[in-house]
Amino acid sequence: MVSDVHGNARDLARAGDGADALVCLGDLVLFLDYADHSRGIFPDLFGVENADRIVELRTARRFAEARELGARLWAGVGEDRAALIERAVRGQYAEMFAAFPTPTYATFGNVDMPDLWPEYAGPGTTVLDGERVEIGGRVFGFVGGGLRTPMRTPYEIGDEEYAAKIEAVGEVDVLCTHIPPEVPELVYDTVARRFERGSRALLEAIRRTRPRYALFGHVHQPLVRRMRIGGTECVNVGHFATTGKPWALEW
Repeated sequence: MVSDVHGNARDLARAGDGADALVCLGDLVLFLDYADHSRGIFPDLFGVENADRIVELRTARRFAEARELGARLWAGVGEDRAALIERAVRGQYAEMFAAFPTPTYATFGNVDMPDLWPEYAGPGTTVLDGERVEIGGRVFGFVGGGLRTPMRTPYEIGDEEYAAKIEAVGEVDVLCTHIPPEVPELVYDTVARRFERGSRALLEAIRRTRPRYALFGHVHQPLVRRMRIGGTECVNVGHFATTGKPWALEW
């Protein structure tokens, strides 16, 4: 089980060793590494100094200034912004999907571009979003993406649309999402020093349907990596980009 891979293809290729299946909870793309500002699409295009500055602004929650800086930088790029980003993302996806073992079950993260996934997901990779599947005799439900934020990452959706996907999954043994339930200890990032967006609909579904496990990622350095909500074990299985180690689910 992995989440927030963010370009770590080397460790991803070994993540499924000895397991019946690999489950990936999204964020394959690396736009900007907050720990190493020299890595990612952003510094490749605009340099490390600009990456340092935009991380500083975002960490201080000065999102309007960060957007203004981004707009100035993009204005100086001759090529179409969307085309430039898509080409960079395609390069990362080719590497990431080639590293997936068979079988892999995956859903989208908030920085992913779902429209591109069908081109790269091979026959051994099953992509699910608002859907259920049986793995090893247990029912797993998958809900991808994130909720809307000032960061405006590629796959953010409205609360109602997200809640509808949670509802479509229904009762499962293992509920797999990219973002955590809206619990302060699970959504606060101790390094970024901010609360990320969790889902209240997900929290309510956990309380109502009581899956055995609720697994997620998204928050890279959470205040708490696991806790119980009623009878459900809630676990943040990331941050794979840094640790390179999968989280093992054993029955």
